[in-house]
Amino acid sequence: MSAEQTSSSDVPTLLVKIFGKDRPGITAGLFDTLAAYSVDVVDIEQVVTRGRMVLCALVTAPPRTLEGDLRATVHSWAESIKMQAEIISGLGDNRPRGLGRSLVTVLGHPLTAEATAAIAAKIAKAGGNIDRIFRLAKYPVTAVEFAVSGVETEPLRTALVTDAGKLGVDVAVVAAGLHRRAQRLVVMDVDSTLIQDEVIELFAAHAGCEDEVAEVTAAAMRGELDFEQSLHARVALLEGLDASVVDKVRSEVRLTPGARTLIRTLKRLGFQVGVVSGGFTQVTDDLRDRLGLDFAQANTLEIVDGKLTGRVTGEIVDRAGKARLLRRFAAEAGVPLSQTVAIGDGANDLDMLNAAGLGVAFNAKPVVREAAHTAVNVPFLDTVLYLLGVTREEVEAADAHEED
Repeated sequence: MSAEQTSSSDVPTLLVKIFGKDRPGITAGLFDTLAAYSVDVVDIEQVVTRGRMVLCALVTAPPRTLEGDLRATVHSWAESIKMQAEIISGLGDNRPRGLGRSLVTVLGHPLTAEATAAIAAKIAKAGGNIDRIFRLAKYPVTAVEFAVSGVETEPLRTALVTDAGKLGVDVAVVAAGLHRRAQRLVVMDVDSTLIQDEVIELFAAHAGCEDEVAEVTAAAMRGELDFEQSLHARVALLEGLDASVVDKVRSEVRLTPGARTLIRTLKRLGFQVGVVSGGFTQVTDDLRDRLGLDFAQANTLEIVDGKLTGRVTGEIVDRAGKARLLRRFAAEAGVPLSQTVAIGDGANDLDMLNAAGLGVAFNAKPVVREAAHTAVNVPFLDTVLYLLGVTREEVEAADAHEED
């Protein structure tokens, strides 16, 4: 330890805590009061919950001859504004945080005290210390973020994510650091992720073979069938369908709740956004144009003489293809793979989710939830923003500014 570190840890300090009903001017008033004693500010933290404020200021102690006067003056000032004060003597700054820093995001709908207690206990059992807790959103889900130190990210993730579903919450654990504010690439699956529908089933409804296609689709998403084989089998059932049905299917597509908010907010943050789909370019190209996406890739239905042929053309976008496209998009965007986020729900998304820096299973099949970095099990796609540290207030403020 250096002489400078040794001396700073021996400096007498005072922890000044002010608490009571929040109102403008309290922070300024406290430091105006302290300024008369020429103290230096070491640390400050303030929290407001349901209109009640807790303001903590760690400052260097004045000379002993003045400390009693400082204490009396601070208590008198606090009483004059109907607040309470507490002053604790000590030495130096806060103790250093342990090695290994992570951000733990917990989503609940609702977030119960039981679940919160269990998460906090698991953090402690893993050797972590909770340094700070911050609410990111109160609707459509309650989202809170824990800043944790003292344990590496991977073992902490293993400890917390495994039983999250049993607690009725979703938990994401990411390493803390500057990378969270860096440019990112977010790539989503389309069917049952960006949109509520399975596009091939919409086509099948017009061909009168919806039940057969839905059965094969479900088996493929569970990982029971090879995706490429199932794709060819399903598309073959569409042979002879008039190409005019493409426009009808486009009009039937329903975006997942929160999809527009998610994409709009990501674009405001400077992120790039893309989609990869085992569906069809006839729909994904339209979504790309409507939503302002940077990247879009899917299979292409072959159309000859105004009719669907029952075949697809070009490179097949399957499980391995999605991961390959994620890497390609990242290279084109100039974003390291570690800074990518992938979102999907089916078995054919697994390679992409595992390749990304953060893989999010969105209302996914059990096999996908178990393999992804984290899972979101509420029907609002914009909750993914909370995993990136974006608050609901920031989203709403940006929306209001754009409307102005």
